[in-house]
Amino acid sequence: MQRPAALGAFIWRPTIDYEDLVSRDKASPDIFWLRDESLEDADNLPAPELILQEIMEDLEGALAQLREMAGDLGG
Repeated sequence: MQRPAALGAFIWRPTIDYEDLVSRDKASPDIFWLRDESLEDADNLPAPELILQEIMEDLEGALAQLREMAGDLGG
């Protein structure tokens, strides 16, 4: 499948290399701070079936958006 030329304009390419980024004050590649504290207690997690259903709904929504974009691009 060939990518339409128009999509090339939307590809993000970093303009700062890794060494420059980590040399900055308070820059850290650690993402520990992204943890959702409400999920730390495993006893209070939703049932795996509910988690799976939510993931599937999110993926189906994303696929629908991609199909719409493909249609807009003539694909």
